[in-house]
Parts: sequence; structure tokens; C-alpha cells
Amino acid sequence: MNFMKKNGSGILVCLVIAIPSWLLGKAFPVAGGPVIAIIAGMIVTMFWKNKGKAESGIKWTSKVILQTAVVLLGFGMNLGVIFQTGKQSLPIIICTITASLVIAWILQRVLKVPANTSVLVGVGSSICGGSAIAATAPVIGADDDEIAQSIAVIFFFNVLAAIFFPMLGKAIGFDTIHGDAFGIFAGTAINDTSSVTAAASTWDSMWNLGSETLNKAVTVKLTRTLAIIPITLGLSFIQAKKSVREGKQAAKFSLKRAFPMFILYFVIAAIITTVCVHMGVNAEVFKPMKELSKFMIIMAMAAIGLNSNMVQLIKTGGKPIIVGASCWCGITVVSLIMQHVMKIW
Repeated sequence: MNFMKKNGSGILVCLVIAIPSWLLGKAFPVAGGPVIAIIAGMIVTMFWKNKGKAESGIKWTSKVILQTAVVLLGFGMNLGVIFQTGKQSLPIIICTITASLVIAWILQRVLKVPANTSVLVGVGSSICGGSAIAATAPVIGADDDEIAQSIAVIFFFNVLAAIFFPMLGKAIGFDTIHGDAFGIFAGTAINDTSSVTAAASTWDSMWNLGSETLNKAVTVKLTRTLAIIPITLGLSFIQAKKSVREGKQAAKFSLKRAFPMFILYFVIAAIITTVCVHMGVNAEVFKPMKELSKFMIIMAMAAIGLNSNMVQLIKTGGKPIIVGASCWCGITVVSLIMQHVMKIW
């Protein structure tokens, strides 16, 4: 009862924003529910300055609901299937992720971009957009403005990729008889699942390939999503050592303190899915959890929007956009080079 008294009104506000955002995201998948929710939250907060009792629940939603959503994402992953079908794309995935993170790190130092924003844009660009940002933000202690700005940058380049990548694929001569080449390209070079599916579906429609490209792209994308695990673990160790240097915790390194427990639960969820599917359970059983995860991310994004200062984001948005553009271009070029070297196209 005390919990609901303290947080209930804030959670309810986030829920009220999340429901129409989820529905609109279904109607406009290129934009997606999370982006719509974060924009709606930012608009609401421009007129609702003093949130009063709702503030506590909004902050709780932006943190706890976000982490819970990441855990539930694990139920969408059959590790066995992803490892088996992702072998071909794994070298490309490793190279594109490395390129994006290195570019983000260099530009963070050159342009003096806030470290957390640079990390979130680099991770979001290289792995899986909003989901990667959701998983990484609690690990590095990013605030809501940094999360909102990173989501906005990722969204901008998501839309560009969904629109222009099928044209680019045609221009550079991808195979139009089979969907493998463009599917791998979409799965490795586009960061968010919504835009991956949009671009792959467009390619299928252009060349009457049924869902061949889409299936390939989604499988590659899921393989790429697994990089959330080592990346967040690595960042948690870096963050813990940084805290030691700054005197924020005892000098002795604590694995328990550094390890983000929600990532462990994420892995456990993926293992449960894998074991159950291997034992003959239909993967569709886990679909409601995947859908719940997507909705909870939307709800958390609404909370983050409500905690964000839109005017400040616009004023400080130039450098993060440069970081996002550079990461996006780097990933695209590296993906194409690797596919050419591996004779995929």
C-alpha cells in the first residue's frame, strides 16, 4: 500500500501515455512506440512543470520498469538458433560493433561530448537501438536527459536507414534473387528492430522474395542483440574502476557491486527459452513476454520523456548527432566491406 501511495500516480501517468504510444507504434512501425512515447512525455512535461506526488512514480518507472523490460527481452531469444544461423554474420557483427564504439570514443574526446551520451549513442548505433540504450543506461548511471537525447539521435538515423537502405542496396548491386545479402546488410547496419524489419520487408516487396530477406535480417539482428551482454558487463567493470579512482566506493573491487543483476536475469531468461524450445515447447509460448517487454520499454520511455528538458536537448543536440552520423556511416561502410571480403555480394 505504501508503495502505491508513493508511486501509483506517477506509474499511472506513464501508463496513460504508453497505451496510445504503443497503438501508434503498431500503426507507424518505422517511428515505433518508444520514440512516440518519449516525444509525448517531453511535450507533456513542457506544460507540467511541477509533478508533485507523481514525480516519485515517474522516476521509479524510468529505472525499474526499464530494467524489467530488458530482462523480459531475454525470453525472445533462443540462443541455439541464433548461434546456428548467425555464424555467417558474426565476423561482420563484431567488426561493425567495434567500429561504432571506437568512433564514438574518438569523437567523445575530440568534440568533448558528454561521456554517457557518447557511450549510449555508440552502443545504440552498434547493437540494437533503444533496447541497447535501455540495458546500458543503468550500468553507466546515465540520467534521463542523456537517455532521451541518445534515443532521439538513434531514431533519426533509424528513419533514414529504413527509407534509403533499399535504394542503396539496389544501387550497389545486391543479389535480387535471394535475400541473404540485403538481409545481412540490414541486420548488421541498421540499429533498431523496427527499422530492420521495415527495410527488409521493403526489399522483399521490391523483388517478390516473400519473407526471405526479413527472416535473414531478423535472425542476424537477434544475433547482434546478444552483444548487449559482453558490452554491458565490460562497461560495468569500467564504471566500477572509475568509481574506485574517484573514491566513490571502497578500494577493493566488488564483482557483486559491479555486475548489473538485471543482465544476469536477461541471460537466464534466454537460457530458459532455449531449453524449453529444445524440449519441444513452441516458441510462441514466449511471445506474450516479448510483447510485454516491448510495452514496458514504451512505458519507461514515457517516464524518461517526462523527466527530460526538451529545450536543453535541442540546444545541446548538435554534437551527439555528429557522433550518431559518424557511427552510422562507419557501421554501413564496414558492413559493406566485410560482406564484399566474405564474397556475400
